[in-house]
Amino acid sequence: MTVFSDTMTLTGRMMKHMTRSVDTIMTVVLMPIMLMLAFIYIFGGAMTIPQEVYKGFIVPAILLFTVASGVGYTAFRLNGDIQNGIFERFHSMPIAKSAILNSHVVTSVVFNFISAMVVLLSSILIGFRPKADVLDWVMALLLLLAATYALSWIAVLFGLIAKNTETAIAFSYLLIGLLFISSGFVPTETLPKILRGFADYQPMTPIINTLRSILTDGVMPSDIWLAFTWCIGAIVIFQVLSIYVYRKKLR
Repeated sequence: MTVFSDTMTLTGRMMKHMTRSVDTIMTVVLMPIMLMLAFIYIFGGAMTIPQEVYKGFIVPAILLFTVASGVGYTAFRLNGDIQNGIFERFHSMPIAKSAILNSHVVTSVVFNFISAMVVLLSSILIGFRPKADVLDWVMALLLLLAATYALSWIAVLFGLIAKNTETAIAFSYLLIGLLFISSGFVPTETLPKILRGFADYQPMTPIINTLRSILTDGVMPSDIWLAFTWCIGAIVIFQVLSIYVYRKKLR
């Protein structure tokens, strides 16, 4: 129980940092909402898709955008602990060493998942009407949770290897870039041939397509396994790499 209690104690510390940071809340919650409104009511007019249909089309991408923006702060705060010497101070304390990384991951998952739910509620307030039933909602939320967990471990790795906090947070722009070159904001059929080939086979697209099929259409896709496979693969790879780098820092 020491690992669990130590993780929860350190998670409480990190949650205070996250919830008391106006910059974090604006970037992770308000920015996705503003982006959603801009795409629907400003850029949406140039789309061939009707506005009401486009709301359902874009919401899954905005949810992942929320998480991708949020995990940048996970990398930022972890790297900040390293740069400020707090990391070493924790190492000298009689606590479970795994709790240090675990607390950052738990904080990231909880904070970013809640932020995504706030953004989802905002989308419903502006007219998005999900067709998902109870089972659909369970699967959609599980997938979003899995994606958040995967992106959180990616953030931890970048937080550990970055030379400074600016570099640590910059990796989230790579994730956001993947979102824009995916099926998130426009159908991949409208992209140039080279970009379309990349967009169709990169990990964000099956996750977005699955969320869109479940929430917007109320249909459980047959290839839902592909979205979960990408998430599980990322979790395994980046968790192993993060623990490897972390142990090297303990020596």
